[in-house]
Formats: sequence, structure tokens, C-alpha cells
Amino acid sequence: MKHDTKKQGTKSNSSLFFSTEFKACFVILFFSIFAFIITFTFDEVPPILNRGIQPATFPKILLILIILLTCLVYYLSFKTPWKKNKNLDKPFFITLFVLILFVLIAKFIDFFLAIGSLSFLISYFWGERKILFLLMVSILFPIIVFIFFETILGLRFPGGIITNLYYS
Repeated sequence: MKHDTKKQGTKSNSSLFFSTEFKACFVILFFSIFAFIITFTFDEVPPILNRGIQPATFPKILLILIILLTCLVYYLSFKTPWKKNKNLDKPFFITLFVLILFVLIAKFIDFFLAIGSLSFLISYFWGERKILFLLMVSILFPIIVFIFFETILGLRFPGGIITNLYYS
């Protein structure tokens, strides 16, 4: 009888580039690097007109973050291989629905309210059941996002029920 000396969860060198993990990470990295290169073509705003950071700076920061997190996920996939499912789980479809709901609330009611709703619903449907924690996330997260965009980046939220109270 032949003994398998290979540890469970490790991959052979030949399967590294043909794995699902590699393909998914490659697509994300390719798109992110392509988008990062495009940001070098963005126009610079004169300092007198610049309220926050330059228009190309935020996308660059975001794309670098996406690249780093994608590399981290790929590295972690060696330690804990991805579970293979034929069908998508229920939380996936609920998340898609919540994201569509987010767009509708942000467009027609209020962007600030949409962020709070998104935070609450995603946390709830992904398994969090402590109401105090859900309320804290749905209130604190939008406030942190608002402060970050308003003060650090110098960007205004689109008008809506709650944001108009702040801007008036």
C-alpha cells in the first residue's frame, strides 16, 4: 500500500496555476492592474480647485488595497482550500438582493441611509444575530464613512433625506 506523504491542503506545483483560486485571483489582479494603469491618464486638478485629494489618488489607493487583499486571499487559499460547491449558497443571492436594494435606496432616498441599511442587512444575513451589535454597525459604519469622505477626502455625499439635514 502506498502512503501519501503530501499534507492535506497543500498543492503540487503543477496544479498551482490551474486551480480555481489562481484563476479567480488572476482575473481580479489583471483587472486591478489594468485599472491602476488607466489612473495615470487622469487629469490633475489645480491646487486652488482641489478640495481634497487628486482625482486619481483615491482609485489608486483602492486598487492597491484590492491587489494586496487578493494576494492575501490567494496565499490563505494554500492553508485552507476553497470549498467546492455546485450550487451557490442562499447568502449569495440575499447579498445580491441587498446590493440592488442599496442602489435603489441610495439613488431615490438617501445615500447615508443606504449605507446603514446595507451594513445592517449584510451583517444580519451573514449570521450576526445580536441586535445591539447590528445597530452599532448600522450607525457607526455610515458615520465613519461619512467622516472619511467629507473631512479627509473633501467629497460631498449626494443629497437625500439625512444628508440634506447636514448640508443645510
